[in-house]
Amino acid sequence: MALLVVPACLLVLGLLVGPMVLMFRISLNQFSPTQLMIQAFSFDNYARAAADPYYQEIILTTLGIALLCTALTLVIAYPAAYWVGRLQSRWKSLVIIATLFPLLVGNVVRSAGWMALLTREGLINTVLLRLDVISHPLSMMYTPKAVVFGIIAVVLPYMILTIAAVIESIPRDLEDAAGNLGASAFQTFWRVILPLSAPGVAAGSILVFVLCMNTYATAVLLGGPRFQMMAPAIFDQFVRGNNWPMGAALAFMLLAVTMIVTIAGSVAFARRYRVR
Repeated sequence: MALLVVPACLLVLGLLVGPMVLMFRISLNQFSPTQLMIQAFSFDNYARAAADPYYQEIILTTLGIALLCTALTLVIAYPAAYWVGRLQSRWKSLVIIATLFPLLVGNVVRSAGWMALLTREGLINTVLLRLDVISHPLSMMYTPKAVVFGIIAVVLPYMILTIAAVIESIPRDLEDAAGNLGASAFQTFWRVILPLSAPGVAAGSILVFVLCMNTYATAVLLGGPRFQMMAPAIFDQFVRGNNWPMGAALAFMLLAVTMIVTIAGSVAFARRYRVR
């Protein structure tokens, strides 16, 4: 039976591990404006990126946006996930399909839709001006808020479906028993539902955080050229600057920061709710 896993393992090694090893080797090379890349074995690219205030700010901005979007997504998604998980109707399949439907549209198309809504001549400003709610158009595009809204719209279905799958497996009798013992609705949620749904919350938060850390199209289209996150910065190094060693080093720094925060958050969450 163990032999059945071999093809999948070889596929993962070929498509995932192999390119990552190659990318790490490229990150150890040196950049030359004339030769583009000089073979070397040095961690100078990592040291320069870590010591550069420009990249320090980009890393902190990316981390802050990712944590904020993850927290807001969790707060917004949990009530919807609870409703979907507890829904007892023949229309439940359609509700799940409707939740999945935004994932059928690419991030670029969704970001373009947000641009149509948030520009000074967009739908939101047009409606508010005609209703005399505002006297002049609001500047919503090319701001961190626009990026946050766009990212949340992308990752929200992942959080909802992940948590809903866990809540669906929680017996309803536990809520009824808590109510019979005198627990209020908030106490039932805080002491029964939330601890039992902690695996879904942890899995959904990790998935959403990873997606937020690696967002590209939303940051570029809604944030504008002045708003920098790690994925666009890595793209600029590879494509515009032709500095593959620095771009590869930044990619592994992004991977390292994502893994460290993910592991630390998982351990803290597991200790708090005793999740294995």
